[in-house]
Amino acid sequence: MHNAHISAQLAVLHAALLDIMAVMNRPQRDDLMIREAGIRLDRALFPLLVLIGRLGPIGVVELADRVGRDYTTVSRQVTKLDELGLVARRANAADRRVREAVVTMAGRAMTDRLDAARERIGRGIFGSWESGELDELVRLMRKFADAISGPSEG
Repeated sequence: MHNAHISAQLAVLHAALLDIMAVMNRPQRDDLMIREAGIRLDRALFPLLVLIGRLGPIGVVELADRVGRDYTTVSRQVTKLDELGLVARRANAADRRVREAVVTMAGRAMTDRLDAARERIGRGIFGSWESGELDELVRLMRKFADAISGPSEG
């Protein structure tokens, strides 16, 4: 009985994750965020700028892996962000052959506006939730993210 319950719950969880990913991957979602933030940025560059802001300095190979795009495509897009003055590229301190991207002050100002827009949108989504429900969701999502990010592929 316990195994059947776990299997059913995993199926529901998988379906929910697919629904969330479908919403998060819609180009209209990025357009909404860009409009809400009041910025001008190519939609293809948006997730890269956000990740560089969160994780930078970050190499292009790791960035490409995180967004599921080809390295050469991401490299061109990071070059475009560099040309826009939103990120800077520099050599990695440990391995000079590796080029990293780091957000600039102008890029940080843009990601700050995106963060504020994300908060406004999130407040609308979670406005009717009980405080404890949101706390529990955050706790469990972090626990889940940590568990699936751990070393167990293979």
